[in-house]
Formats: sequence, structure tokens, C-alpha cells
Amino acid sequence: MVEYKLVISERAASLARTVGDPQAAGFLGKRIGETVGGELIGAVGYTFRITGGTDRSGFPLRPDLPGARQTRLFVGEGFGFKAPRAGMRKRRTFRGNTISEDTVQISLVVEQKGSKSLAELFGAS
Repeated sequence: MVEYKLVISERAASLARTVGDPQAAGFLGKRIGETVGGELIGAVGYTFRITGGTDRSGFPLRPDLPGARQTRLFVGEGFGFKAPRAGMRKRRTFRGNTISEDTVQISLVVEQKGSKSLAELFGAS
């Protein structure tokens, strides 16, 4: 059984929601940057863009790393590493940009709004 924690961002506010099968199965194989219809999670009229996520070990999904594999990259200042000194580089572990069974958390951004607000649809206060 696949279960994902979705973090949906809409301007300054964000909302967390957990989805399981069969809704979660619609996210399998999607990549960072792809759009997903809101009907998949019960938000009719909404469109979401996948912006990132983490795997079960807490390693981030990296947008420029193809596939769903976990790998160690030698990185400098930028995504996944903040260098304490100028020019410093370090080896860090990342997961590829494809959502798989090992993914736990998915970050989404609202691309197109529906008729109701997300708080009304998901019962958030």
C-alpha cells in the first residue's frame, strides 16, 4: 500500500494532507515539474504542479536527477547544500525526480484555482 503526505502551497498558506490508495497510485511515475489534476485528490477544478518531495530516509528529490534511484552527488552551493565557506563542495545523497513507492512526502503548488477554497474542500481550520 502506497501512502503520501501532500504539502499543498497556495501563496503564503500551505496545507498538509495524507492520501492512500487509490488516490496515491495516481502519483506513481510522475516527475517534478509535471502537473496533476485536482480530481485525483478530491479538489475538483484545481491543477497542481509537483515541485519536490522526500523519500522514506528523508533525502530530497532532485529535479535534475532522472529516475527514482538514490545516489550520492558531489555538490557545491545550491540545491541540497549550503556551503559554510566559499568554494566548498561536499558529497550528499539525493533521490531522482520520479515519484516511487519509496517517496513519502510530495510538495505541490496550486497552478489553477477551483471554485471552492482548499480549506473548505479539505476541512482545514
